[in-house]
Amino acid sequence: MSVQEGHNSIDEQTDSKTNVAVWEDVVNIKDLVLSLVICTVTTLGGYLLAPNEPPKPLFFGLVGAIIGFVTCSIIIKPKRTFHYIEEEDE
Repeated sequence: MSVQEGHNSIDEQTDSKTNVAVWEDVVNIKDLVLSLVICTVTTLGGYLLAPNEPPKPLFFGLVGAIIGFVTCSIIIKPKRTFHYIEEEDE
């Protein structure tokens, strides 16, 4: 059984204008920028809100990054669809 990626009802030309290849995967530019902004704000916010004792800014920044990641995974849904194709035995 092989897996083949397909597009939703968006035609190829419109799809290629709003998507960009990142690490050999195709992502929507709007979603990429939104996720970068969310993760930057939460990570930097955690870092700046931390007390000025040596390990705390690191931990607060890491917690902010995790919060940003979880937020992005809830807000931005995957747009990839998979179609399974049964291969005939030869």
